[in-house]
Amino acid sequence: MNSAVEIWETPTAREMVMIAGWRQWADAGSISSGLPEYLIKQTKARLIGEIKPDGFYLFQLPGAHHLLRPVVRFEDGYRRSLEKRRNELYFAGNEDKGIVIFLGDEPHLDIDRYATAFFAAVHALGVQRIASLGGVYGPVPYDKDREVGCIYSLPQMKAELSQYAVRFSDYEGGASIGSYLADWAEREGLPLQAFYGFVPNYDFSQLGSAGREVRIEHDYKAWLDIMRRLNRLFNLNLNLSDLEHKSQYLLAALDEEIEELADKLPQINVRGIMAQISDQFTERPFTPLDDVWEQGLADLFDDE
Repeated sequence: MNSAVEIWETPTAREMVMIAGWRQWADAGSISSGLPEYLIKQTKARLIGEIKPDGFYLFQLPGAHHLLRPVVRFEDGYRRSLEKRRNELYFAGNEDKGIVIFLGDEPHLDIDRYATAFFAAVHALGVQRIASLGGVYGPVPYDKDREVGCIYSLPQMKAELSQYAVRFSDYEGGASIGSYLADWAEREGLPLQAFYGFVPNYDFSQLGSAGREVRIEHDYKAWLDIMRRLNRLFNLNLNLSDLEHKSQYLLAALDEEIEELADKLPQINVRGIMAQISDQFTERPFTPLDDVWEQGLADLFDDE
């Protein structure tokens, strides 16, 4: 076993998949950090291992120390808490089907040693397929299905993933942890796909001093649209009704926020801007065939 990896329970499910996320820069809508944490709670997953943090993180850089230093909280001079870097492995499932949920802190240093440790854990747990998560902010409609970008590790994966209403990425620039590990996964011969949700973000502050930015910190709609795909792709059978409820509540709250902003700032023409964003957007809804049949049967019985 890799010295950076500690696993104290090895599940024996016949089929094992992994959903991986990080507290990272590509975390719009908290897709990469919040969704795995949500799944851990919803599935009652148990902690089974970790990648030790030693040597992967900086304490500070001159001029950027607030971005890197761990957060400490004092109360009347006494330290109540100190944030620590964590890279934890959780498991939910049974002897037939298992889900490993990985939630970590994106490393600052020694990425190759980190990747080696990550895939050592993958092999030790018998993971056969990996999905990593990320989020990107952009001016996209909040009331339509989220666009889901996709990258993959093995060329033969494209045909299958084409059925999941994804936009294959043509991005060129700084690599996220997900894209770096996708490259590593190809060397390991492992199928890894990264799903990136495009999260609504509107910067009205550029249109006048009275304007402000509208940003979704926890995009439950993006979480839902990604999990619909993973539910089918990995045959997870997870109940998504709670996410559906959270998504509906989020959309209703955004309706109110946009209308309130439009009424308060008529000079910005918020409704016109939102209409233009919507008109320029091509929605890619993902509706599994089984869901179509179930809805059709429900409509039929309603008619009867």
